Amino acid sequence: MSLHGVRIAGTGSCLPERVVTNADLEKRLDTIDEWIRSRTGIGERRWASEDEATSDFAIPAGRRALEAAGCDPADVDFVICATLTPDMPMPSTAGLIQRGLNLEKAGGFDLSSACAGFVHALTVGTNYVRTGSAKNVLVVGAETMTKVLDHSDRATAVIFADGAGAALLQPAPAGESDVLASRYGLRGDDEVLLLKGGGSRYPTTHESVDEKLHLIFMEGRATFRFAVKTFASLITETCDDAGIAPQDLKLIVPHQVNMRIIEAACTRAKVSTDKCFLNIETVGNTSAASVPIALDDAVRAGKLERGDLVLMLAFGGGLSWSSILLRW
Repeated sequence: MSLHGVRIAGTGSCLPERVVTNADLEKRLDTIDEWIRSRTGIGERRWASEDEATSDFAIPAGRRALEAAGCDPADVDFVICATLTPDMPMPSTAGLIQRGLNLEKAGGFDLSSACAGFVHALTVGTNYVRTGSAKNVLVVGAETMTKVLDHSDRATAVIFADGAGAALLQPAPAGESDVLASRYGLRGDDEVLLLKGGGSRYPTTHESVDEKLHLIFMEGRATFRFAVKTFASLITETCDDAGIAPQDLKLIVPHQVNMRIIEAACTRAKVSTDKCFLNIETVGNTSAASVPIALDDAVRAGKLERGDLVLMLAFGGGLSWSSILLRW
C-alpha cells in the first residue's frame, strides 16, 4: 500500500456573540478579576445563548475551513466531530454538520475524548487520508460547555466556554507537508474530572438532576498535577518520535486549559512559552474546541508558513491525552 503525506489545507472557527467578562462573574460568584486572572489567565470568555447548541458553532466553523481550503462540500469524504456536549445523543453532531454543510457523500461520526478529542480526531482523520481511504476529511472540535456547567461552582464556572474550530485534511504532495508524529494515552478515572449523569450508569432522573450529576466536576489540584506532567511529557516525547528537538518547533498550539498549567509544563519541558500560541485570555477553555480555535487564530494571524513545525497537544477527562506534530 502506498501511503500519502497529509496536510491541513484550511482552518475555521466560530464563537458565540455573548462575551462574559470576569467583572460579569464577580456579580454572581464569590470571586474577583484578580483571582481569576492569577489562577487561570482568563479575562473573558464566550458563552452560548439558551437556544444555541453545539452544531450552531460547528457548522460555521466547518464552512470556514472548507472555504479556506477552496474545497467544494460535495468533495468531502468524511467528517469527524470531537465533542462531549453533542446536540443530542442521536443523531450524531457529525450528522448534523453533514446535513448543515450539504456534504453529499460524507460519512462520519462523533468522537468523545473530552478536551483531548480534537487532537485524537486529527490523528484518526490523518490515517483515513494517509491510507487513501479518503481525500478530504473535515475534523471539527465543538462544545457548548456552559450547558453542563455548575454556574455556582467557582472552580469551573470561571474557566469553561463555548465555540468550535475545524480543519480540513488532504493528501500532501511528496516531500512537502506531513504529519511526523502523534501520541495518545488513556487512564480510566472517574474521580478527578468527570460528568457522571446521562449515561447508562447514572441515567437521567429527578435524583440525578438534584445531585448535579449532569454537571462538570473537577478536582483542581489533582487535575493541575496531572496536566503539567502530561503536557511536559507530550512535548518532549512527541518531538523525540519525530527526531527533532523542542527548540526546532515554530509553534506549539496547546489546549487552552489554564495559563499556570501551560507555563509550568513549558518550564518542565525546557521550552519557552513564547513558542506557544495562546488565546485563553479572551476565549477561555472550550474543551475539544480549544486547539482548533487557537490553530485557526494562529493561521489567520500569519503565525505559520509552509514548512514550519507545529505541535498540537491536549489532555482531558478520561483521563485522556493526545498530541500531533506536523510539518505545515
